[in-house]
Amino acid sequence: MDHVGERGAPKNGGRRVGRRTLLIGGAAAAGAVVLAREDLVRLYWQAPGAQKPRTEGDVDFTEASWVAASPANYRAADRPDDYSIDMVVIHITQGSFDSAVQVFQNPAHRAAAHYIVRKDGHITQMIRELDVAYHAGNRDYNERSIGIEHAGFVEDPAAFTDEMYSASAQLTARICARYDIPVDREHIIGHVEVPGSDHTCPGPHFDWDRYLRLVREARTTEAQGITR
Repeated sequence: MDHVGERGAPKNGGRRVGRRTLLIGGAAAAGAVVLAREDLVRLYWQAPGAQKPRTEGDVDFTEASWVAASPANYRAADRPDDYSIDMVVIHITQGSFDSAVQVFQNPAHRAAAHYIVRKDGHITQMIRELDVAYHAGNRDYNERSIGIEHAGFVEDPAAFTDEMYSASAQLTARICARYDIPVDREHIIGHVEVPGSDHTCPGPHFDWDRYLRLVREARTTEAQGITR
């Protein structure tokens, strides 16, 4: 399975600073400054250990079904308040859809992605976008990205079906719109491009030009209010 937890040093040699760090640091520096009630409430949700309200089974992509990953395969967070999200990482499962779901439910695996896309275009979400999935093998990249698995094998061109491309592009377009992520190869990358990665996915048969074109088209359509 194409995951290696959170191995690897953070980018730029240190932990990436997000809004949570800045807000808490700013509050501490304020000292005797009296905060308004709404500021206190806002800061509470930024505080380490605090979590935003959640509903069991909620999905971030309305067309996805929900199957929960083991809590051992991700870290609870409150993104993008604590860690800004500016990247999508594309993975290939190197196995079947069902086997990927089972592995991500296994606490011993210590890794999982937020989403899995099946060959027929069905999407299952296993980790909320709020949370840090252990999918990239690099702590900094885990904290700043959404991981999308695609069922199949890197060496099999038939794994990349029209339905898979279309569904995945819709998903990525929605993610990019939600977090204002540019649709380009600097921000939508393969696992092979993560520093320290020893993986090759999505491999030579993944059509990046086609994929980015579909993502751009889907995002444009969303912006025009044509899609659901």
